[in-house]
Amino acid sequence: FIALMPLFTGLLLIAFTALLAVPVNTQTASYTLVLADAGKVVEVNNASANTLTIPPNSSVAFPVGTMVTARQYGAGTTTLTAGAGVTLRSFGSALTMAGQYAEATLTKRGTDEWVVSGQVTP
Repeated sequence: FIALMPLFTGLLLIAFTALLAVPVNTQTASYTLVLADAGKVVEVNNASANTLTIPPNSSVAFPVGTMVTARQYGAGTTTLTAGAGVTLRSFGSALTMAGQYAEATLTKRGTDEWVVSGQVTP
């Protein structure tokens, strides 16, 4: 058993690394979140200004507590936009990504309420 410990430890490390890997959904134009984006990084790689829209619960029913990371990968400014009836709450009402490679976490707090935190500006 002791001889197998390094192999077992290595397999556990590989398994945990795979569990910690966060999938990335890369978009090249303005985009509206879909249910499959839950727990992922959604990055927008666009040279022009674009929007990342958080849809209402009536069209995409993310469970309360869902987290999505938004990333502006391209040079074009990414603005977080609320779908119809959605409230986005952030410090200072900041909803514009701070620049290329900026990230923000979107957390669903209520049926149509999300909290935005991270590298965003008013």
